[in-house]
Amino acid sequence: MINQQRLIQTFLELVQIDSETGHEGRIQPILKKKFEALGLEVKEDNAKALTNFGANNLICTLKATENNRDKIYFTAHMDTVEPGQNVKPIIKEDGYIYSDGTTVLGADDKAGLAVILEVLEVIRTHQLPHGQIQFVITVGEESGLVGAKALDASLLDSEYGFALDAAVPVGDITIGAPYQMKMHAEIHGKKAHASTPKKGISAINIAAKAISQMKLGQIDEETTANIGSFNGGGPTNVVTDLVHIWAEARSHDEAKINAQTAHMKETFINVAKHYHAQAQVESEISYPGFKIEETEKVYQIAKEASLALGFEAHTSIGGGGSDGSIINQFGIPTVILGVGYEFIHTTEERISKQSLYDLARYVMKIIENA
Repeated sequence: MINQQRLIQTFLELVQIDSETGHEGRIQPILKKKFEALGLEVKEDNAKALTNFGANNLICTLKATENNRDKIYFTAHMDTVEPGQNVKPIIKEDGYIYSDGTTVLGADDKAGLAVILEVLEVIRTHQLPHGQIQFVITVGEESGLVGAKALDASLLDSEYGFALDAAVPVGDITIGAPYQMKMHAEIHGKKAHASTPKKGISAINIAAKAISQMKLGQIDEETTANIGSFNGGGPTNVVTDLVHIWAEARSHDEAKINAQTAHMKETFINVAKHYHAQAQVESEISYPGFKIEETEKVYQIAKEASLALGFEAHTSIGGGGSDGSIINQFGIPTVILGVGYEFIHTTEERISKQSLYDLARYVMKIIENA
């Protein structure tokens, strides 16, 4: 029932609509009209005002034809990473769709959007029975899940759901993701002329000593930490008095993420104090971790549908966050489904026509089984 050619055309249309994260104002009204034309009730939340991003999130509800079925939802995001303007998709003989190499393709996550729209077209055309299905289309996913964090949870009416947003093969299921902690440190030293360094306190030197004493990289099998950016200084004839460091830590264990964050903070503060300087360190959770047990219904539905279509149904724990990380915290169990896109966030990004077709079949089977 899936019309592969129509699906591909929808995908090509969507990737050519500019929607870099924070600039979703062009694509959101187009998506809203498409969902309304397919007979869904579409509501917007207040995400634009809360985030200063380009648009509100869309919560689109397809009313049930059979009320004895589970209420489920699917989510995909409308924004892309940079460079994502003026995308020119190319279908090559190898069966993959690429950009022209000057931009990302935007399959992350417009493949998910195209599949959702195709599935809805099939349901409407063939008048297929279904329970209530919501489609949560977010802004700002690529900027730390900003849109999902601003999502009006009162508009959600689902028992469980599926995020179409994992860079693994179609049919594979991600059942967990780590906590991520973001950190910003300021090291305050004392300015002096470089010819009289004893009169100053080098913030660069203190920051370097602190970083050298930290546990970084792969801390254990569940925990990582990284220094992402180091900024400060100026002319070589001045002892630098201020530097900024941006860092992160991730862990699948909440106690471990808290311990790693405390370790990094204390190292900055203690090393600075030792050298008669000051360190100011701020941290915040960028997104929460989650773990879906394999006994939960959302996982069982996803696995049964995957196996029924002949997919391998590999189960994994992810290394990053998605909108599912946030929606899980609303008490709606969510797993992340493989979309089949590859080399995301690069100009080599691609997705096969077969993956688009398979994902549409997979979503249809989940709806049938729910």
